[in-house]
Parts: sequence; C-alpha cells; structure tokens
Amino acid sequence: MKNPVRKSNTRGEDSGSLLSDEQNEWLMRQLTRERKRRCRIVLTGGPGGGKTTAADLFRREIGDKVVIVPESATLLFSGGFPRSTQPEAAAAAQQAIYHVQRQLEDVQSFLYPDRILLCDRGTVDGAAYCPEPPEEFFASLNTTFEAELARYDGVIFFESAAVGGLTIEGGNPIRNESLEQAIEVDRRLRELWIHHPRFILVRHDASFFKKIALGLAELDNMVNEHSKDRAKSQKSSSKKKR
Repeated sequence: MKNPVRKSNTRGEDSGSLLSDEQNEWLMRQLTRERKRRCRIVLTGGPGGGKTTAADLFRREIGDKVVIVPESATLLFSGGFPRSTQPEAAAAAQQAIYHVQRQLEDVQSFLYPDRILLCDRGTVDGAAYCPEPPEEFFASLNTTFEAELARYDGVIFFESAAVGGLTIEGGNPIRNESLEQAIEVDRRLRELWIHHPRFILVRHDASFFKKIALGLAELDNMVNEHSKDRAKSQKSSSKKKR
C-alpha cells in the first residue's frame, strides 16, 4: 500500500505557486484563528478517485458526528442544468456550481451545527474545471483563492484511478470524462489544492479497498487532530477571560 503524501513532501512537484508569501501567511493566520469553529474538511480529487465512497463510509463509521455536503455539480447536472464545453457557458456553469456549493455548506451548517462538515468537493474545485485562469475565476465571484482555501480545515485529495491507467467507469453516472481528461482534471485540481497547509494526497492503488482504507485512516487522523486543536484553543480562550 502506498503511503499518503503530505504537502511538505509535494512542494517540489508543484508547477508554481499561485500564492505569494504574504498570502500564504494570511492563510495560516486564518486557519489558526478559526480553530474554535466547527471542523470543515474537503474531499476532492480527479474523477474516479473514490472520494464520494470514502465520505459515505466515514459517515457510516462515526454516525451523527458528521454530515456530508453533497457534490453540487452532480446535483445540478443530474437535475438538468445545461452542460457545455463552450467557454463562456462552461465558466457560467462553474460560477453557478460555486454558489450552490457555498449555500449547501451553509444549509448543512445551520441544520447540523455540532457536526463535522465533510464536503464532497469544495469551492476551489471550480477553478480547475473553468476555462479561464484561476485568478479570473475567483475575481468574477468577488473572492480570492486564499479566502476559499481558508474555508476548509483540511484537504484529502484522492488521486484519480485514471492516473494509474485504471478504469473510472461506474459510480457517478454524471461523469463523462475520458481517461486522458480525468488525468488532466486531476492535475489541475492538485495544483490548486496543494497550496492548502493541511493537504494530504492519497495516491491511486490497484486495490480500491486499500486506497479507501488509507484515505479513511487519514480522515480520522485529521478529525482527531482538529478536535484536539479546538479543545486547546477553547481552553486558552477561557483562561484569558478569567
């Protein structure tokens, strides 16, 4: 079984930073400042990575401690939302998906205020599917790349099976990418999410069971780590108020 790769080990594989040193420092401050909030983890990766399966299994494992935020693109496209490769239409679709994603996260937060939010993709993903550059995509939404990264306490990236030449058929009926397209999407997503300070890459494996088991173990570690950090932060705040 291949070990997961954390951001510190993947920096050299990045094709170039999208964040300046100043933006990286701001992101770290935001994540540290927000430790008292509820845990919000995004599961992402190229098509056929296994993220949706992992989210469902984790929910079954820890029950009412977690609530899943479903993939907004699947909800929209399965409901008849137009899907096109025409650049302007594709960009408009990704903007719609972004807004639905944010609202879905808000809805689940209001309905389940004490649960961990497990997001099947996040608001950053649209930049990988959009034909325009990432900075233009986020600017069109009146936000920034670093602000969207800061929404999430951690990222677990499930590498597409296509990277290993394995089939991605089955699973999500909305998926329409070829193996080559899935590999390219996987690359673009990874180049974005790798900038998150708590990024973990779960590589493809010939054994889907082994890959999912490894991903679930990393997810469990991330949740436990956040719970400990949150408890320390709350304890520190209580002492200051005395």
